[in-house]
Amino acid sequence: MQNDFRGHRSFIEAQQLTSAWLRPGSGEDYRLSQLMESPDGATAVATAVVCEALQGQPSTRIALVDLATGNIELLTRGPGSDSSPKWSPDGSSIAFLSDREQAQVNRLHILGIDTGAEHAGPQVDGFVESLEWSADGRFVLLCTAGFGSDLAGAQGAVAVSLERDAEAQADWAPTVEGAPEASPWRSAWVYDVGTHRVRRVTLPGINVWQASWAGPDHIVAICSDQPEETRWYTADVRLIAVENGDFRTLFKPDDQLNCVVASPSGDTVAVIEAVCSDRNLVAGDLRLIDVASGEVTSAATLDADVTQLIWRDEDTLLFGAGQGPDYVAGLFDRQTGAARELWRDSRRQPSGMIFPEIAPLGRQAADFLCLVEAFSAAPTLVAYEGGAERAIRTVGAPEVDARVQALGVSARDFTWTAPDGLALHGWLITPKGAGPHPLIMHVHGGPVWYVRPQYLGRSALLQMALAAGYALFLPNPRGSSGRGQKFARKVFGDMGGRDTYDYLSGLDALESQGVIDRARIGVMGTSYGGYITSWLITQDRRFAAAVPIAPVTHWVSQHLTCNVPTFCELFLSDKLGDPLGQYFTRSPIHYAERVRTPTLHICGALDKITPAGQALEFHKALQGSTDVETVLLTYPHEGHGIRSMPAIFDFTARVMAWFEKHMPGRTPDRL
Repeated sequence: MQNDFRGHRSFIEAQQLTSAWLRPGSGEDYRLSQLMESPDGATAVATAVVCEALQGQPSTRIALVDLATGNIELLTRGPGSDSSPKWSPDGSSIAFLSDREQAQVNRLHILGIDTGAEHAGPQVDGFVESLEWSADGRFVLLCTAGFGSDLAGAQGAVAVSLERDAEAQADWAPTVEGAPEASPWRSAWVYDVGTHRVRRVTLPGINVWQASWAGPDHIVAICSDQPEETRWYTADVRLIAVENGDFRTLFKPDDQLNCVVASPSGDTVAVIEAVCSDRNLVAGDLRLIDVASGEVTSAATLDADVTQLIWRDEDTLLFGAGQGPDYVAGLFDRQTGAARELWRDSRRQPSGMIFPEIAPLGRQAADFLCLVEAFSAAPTLVAYEGGAERAIRTVGAPEVDARVQALGVSARDFTWTAPDGLALHGWLITPKGAGPHPLIMHVHGGPVWYVRPQYLGRSALLQMALAAGYALFLPNPRGSSGRGQKFARKVFGDMGGRDTYDYLSGLDALESQGVIDRARIGVMGTSYGGYITSWLITQDRRFAAAVPIAPVTHWVSQHLTCNVPTFCELFLSDKLGDPLGQYFTRSPIHYAERVRTPTLHICGALDKITPAGQALEFHKALQGSTDVETVLLTYPHEGHGIRSMPAIFDFTARVMAWFEKHMPGRTPDRL
């Protein structure tokens, strides 16, 4: 494989497809997120993704959306990215985060709506990760991370440092790890709008992963006593006094936590608990905590895995959840202890960066705002009011939508049965034309996560694969979200075990139905998907080509070099030193001599959660024990997954070239 791919036809096509979606230099938005309705109900503020040039990652701006006409006005101009907009309670201003001084180093900014005046909040010890106004509008709660903190896996799993600190460090000096004084901490701060001063709320020795207001005098937070990323897995819920930082532990969970929010009075705390692979990827059960008594109760949520919680009043929670192939929006009534379904769909689902996102709308608890999308339908801003949908605006470029429609693909929920009788589902996208088709199976990360419908127009790789005649299989095996905690736990302590046969039996079912060509089956995936890709080719020889991305290939070295060794212990249910245990028996490198599949290994040099050494080890193991073609790509400025331009064009081109070489599709349609 050549070193420079910039002249390759697939590199050029990936660049062209991405440009058509992002429209660099146009100043037009191509995606909205983090929606919040204005207090007067006329508009919504949102984070709009815009692209200035095909370099790095697209920037974001704060946008104002007219909920009657759908008109969008950009309120900020950068430089850098502006995000996380929140209306003040009186609607006079918007607080948001901006990294215009240094990429990824967010700082509080406040924009006056009537005056257009904008000012930055005071510097804090680190970078701001989230913000929330107090109910009276006098304060803004800030959750910050100290410089050197790791981003979550879904954010790229890289450490964020202050450039001037790095420049001041002597080039010969070592990096320090393991010394408590050298570890960055996460903390909570309060900004006083009237005095423009900020002060730290949480005491030393408390690491705050997430926090929100709990009445006027307290915050509720997900906390640990140590700052490392791996400590998140055993974090608890604490009530913290704003005045002096005194705290009381409210809930010590068995599993992981996310989305901690208090009712308007602060008397009741809601939080999601679930067995979980990565920070922020929590989909599971709703827990309610009575602050006065400390009583914790489980709430019924339509037998779905909850991903989002929003208090609508003291007794009512709006929630979003996954249930098999469906997205469900529901309303939980604390007085009756019952939930009712508001909206359900499988083909169309709300957009979101990690999970689908909805935003409260108006005064009726059951009304909400969201963008909905499907594999072949561009995101559309929709208001759900009084049980009916109202389309406000479609976001995206008409020429991209025309291209997607011209692909003529068919997308459907595909179900099959595993060898042990477990019912499974995934998504099957087939190109136009009669089968059997060459197939690329794309394995999701986690393992506790799931694949949902997302618009093909934003992915050059998927458009190119379908145009070249490849079918795409996106399975949700045991361990995936959306099927309840019992289903998620089926992969717990058994990674690479029975889920191996979930993938293989899915392929068997597709073959038996005449959908796919057995001689042209490829597999790829990122993170846990990279692990399974590496693992499957050691267990089965049907695969014509493989592309593991940010994989785990050796659980011992993964445990010792990654930033989340707790994950390894929990999900392997084993001890590092057991030579007969799963740290050894479930590591692909120990079976490298079995591999007959040409393998393209891909990793980012800055990845903290699945370090680049994992891909290197398996590549070297294949080189040393087989004659199979093996190529390693290490992107020097990337973390967990390839995210920035032009690296993403190179990645797309090399993946397409790999599959076209080893399992050719048809001549690509030039649409």
